[in-house]
Amino acid sequence: MKIAVVGTGYVGLTTGTAFAEKGHDVVCMDVDEQKINNLKKGIIPIWEPGLTTLVRGNAKSGRLTFTTSIEEAMQSSQVMFIAVGTPPGEDGSADLKYVRQVATDIGKALSAMRTRKNAYHVIVNKSTVPVGTGNLVRDIVAKHYKGEFDVVSNPEFLREGAAVEDCLNPDRAVVGTDSEKAQRVMKALFKPFDCPVVFMDVRSAELTKYASNALLASEISFINSISRVAEVVGADVTKVAEGMKLDRRIGPHAFLRAGAGYGGSCFPKDVKALIHISKQAGVDATFLQAVEDVNATQKASVVDKLETLLGKKSLKGKTVTVWGLAFKPNTDDMREAVALTVIPKLVRKGAKVIAHDPVADVQASIYMPEQKGKLQYVQDKWEAAKGADALVVLTEWPEYQKVTLAELKKVLKTPILVDGRNIWDPKQAQELKFDYDSIGRQVGNESEDVLAACCSAPEMHAAL
Repeated sequence: MKIAVVGTGYVGLTTGTAFAEKGHDVVCMDVDEQKINNLKKGIIPIWEPGLTTLVRGNAKSGRLTFTTSIEEAMQSSQVMFIAVGTPPGEDGSADLKYVRQVATDIGKALSAMRTRKNAYHVIVNKSTVPVGTGNLVRDIVAKHYKGEFDVVSNPEFLREGAAVEDCLNPDRAVVGTDSEKAQRVMKALFKPFDCPVVFMDVRSAELTKYASNALLASEISFINSISRVAEVVGADVTKVAEGMKLDRRIGPHAFLRAGAGYGGSCFPKDVKALIHISKQAGVDATFLQAVEDVNATQKASVVDKLETLLGKKSLKGKTVTVWGLAFKPNTDDMREAVALTVIPKLVRKGAKVIAHDPVADVQASIYMPEQKGKLQYVQDKWEAAKGADALVVLTEWPEYQKVTLAELKKVLKTPILVDGRNIWDPKQAQELKFDYDSIGRQVGNESEDVLAACCSAPEMHAAL
């Protein structure tokens, strides 16, 4: 099948490449000439494990091509994917200006075709869009193209850092359409993939995307809220999560890993958008707003933990090393990363920050330019940590997890460590005399007094 994909970001490029890998003929289109020229040379604009090899291999085979011309992309394609960004507005709503523009361009391009002018086409919304966008795209295209077409919703469920695997071996394909003709096309499109294809109406498919990401974000904020209770009562949130995951109704893959908060291109944007959608529908969004609030507090708590470890000492004049800038491992994506909250806060409090990330330093420097004497990016993690007054870990990169606390203690000026991703063992940190804090875990009996107070409260006795 011949496919056109408009947009060559994380979603568009990975999706188009996966379809080519499964045997379809794919044209990826983007208005960014430099990006397209680089892709033609095999230079990939994003860092995603395995993507470079797949792009180059399928380009070499001729199944994957690139263009800046939407007319060229549409010329022989029966299925057209819209995979452009929908950045959040100030009120949390999704900005659809790029989707609107692509829909207009598709309508005009289809209308201008001399061959196949009235052929049937399927236009697929792959971008994350609010409920009702399918109707919007249909109306825009219909203004320009009088031939037969259907607009389908096919939301993406990719994990950055594992996007190639998720594209090639998806859990499911959600397809929103009321058209039997479009269903047949989409079934043929996904036939090479070993996954269930779930058909539903367009609006349900659009809402499924937001609901899925909001639930995963809720799991993260839930376990992070439990981590705060664990810190006070002396429990270990990682053990709590283990016990919860053995419940078949929750499962081993639940997002119950406490940490410094979630970021990225999906969870923050989609939770905000679903809050906006709920409010527009007149529905109370208190629960989703709480998910947002917990996440914001969790990010800020990293600096609070560091200040607690420093005791009466101020951050002013201290050198703090930050390991991990990307919002998660195996990506260079900095959107809504915890580092974007933590580092500016450290700088405002007078600390000098030495930052390291295996791949995201270039992207990070766009969001947070180097500042002489305040913020510096270093390419070697040991160089970054050498002589530092404290170290903070914000991303659980595998290369950090391989570092032993004994090795780390040798390079730090003072053994002060905030483990924002629960990489190391608190007991070992105590044995090596680190001033150490993590998320929702305790060492020793620091909380016995608080726990005793909790257990002696009248409310507790009434519940027993």
